[in-house]
Amino acid sequence: MWFHTFSNLFATLGTNDIFRDGALTAQSLTSGWDTQWIDLLQNNTNNNLYGVLTKLGIFFAVGTLIIFMMQWLRDVVDNDLSRPISSLIFPILVVLLLANPGNGTPLSNLTLGVRNFMNTINQQVIQTTDVNKAYQQALSMSVAEEVAGALLRPCQSLTGEQQTQCLIKAKEKIDAVWLEYRNLYGTQPWITRLETKVNQMVVSNDTVSELAFNSLLGSTTQTSIKYFLVSLQSAFQNLIEATMLLVATLGPLAVGGSLLPVAGKPIYAWLTGFLSLGIAKLSFNIIALITSVAIVNTSAQNISTEPDLMWFLIFLGTLAPLISLLLAALAGFAVFNAISYGAIRVQQRV
Repeated sequence: MWFHTFSNLFATLGTNDIFRDGALTAQSLTSGWDTQWIDLLQNNTNNNLYGVLTKLGIFFAVGTLIIFMMQWLRDVVDNDLSRPISSLIFPILVVLLLANPGNGTPLSNLTLGVRNFMNTINQQVIQTTDVNKAYQQALSMSVAEEVAGALLRPCQSLTGEQQTQCLIKAKEKIDAVWLEYRNLYGTQPWITRLETKVNQMVVSNDTVSELAFNSLLGSTTQTSIKYFLVSLQSAFQNLIEATMLLVATLGPLAVGGSLLPVAGKPIYAWLTGFLSLGIAKLSFNIIALITSVAIVNTSAQNISTEPDLMWFLIFLGTLAPLISLLLAALAGFAVFNAISYGAIRVQQRV
């Protein structure tokens, strides 16, 4: 969400390559994941990885079908036909899901449809105008000093008139940053507070010491840590996408092994894992958004206080992913039990 703001900002200013390049990379990764899903699950599935795994899944299905038929014939001999007939549901389901018409199997199309549905829900959460804007503003607040510091810090090694001229030129670029912030978020107290700090540094007639730079704009170590924490958020979101795609490609193997005479069908575990990852993605977005709203409604509105928002980046980079994964695990356990119980009930009624 926040990448679009920084991309437009620094593409215009031509400064801060870290944010600008990170924004472009994130955008290309987002579109790249969509393309990868379609290429893997729908386009030319006879020759790609998904096609190979589908053939392997069919091989598993044939092997497990032999075991299933032996069990089924024994039930026919020992019992009435009610249970064996209901047991035919799974073989029919496996055949239907793994049939390949040339542009993907019904399983691949179903998997892609579920993924698109979960993405739609996520987008509806993310694109809520006020909430999304609060998330962008909270991140901007967290790194605004570093944005200004990236422009001012080259002046740190200079002295006298050279430093003064450097600071004046840097201030001109920073003023454009404040203007961009105000265009995005309006006249906010935190923007005014930071602008005042920078102006105090620039109008000073004396050479600005390193201590003054650090006290006003933070140290370079803190800047590096913030960049790292912001990158962790992107890494987690991309990890979720990669893991979902990995689970999706293993679908044929789960379906092919579902004819084994065991209580916990592999297809249940596969479906549970896939849905759990979607829940983890949704949980992370919700946690990030509601935390951002709390920050914007409190810390951003007080011009006299200078909040330390490092905790916010730590929370989004480390704690929020852990919480979302824990929630996904609990939800996955509930989903697995619901699917297993529902399948047993359906089989008993057929």
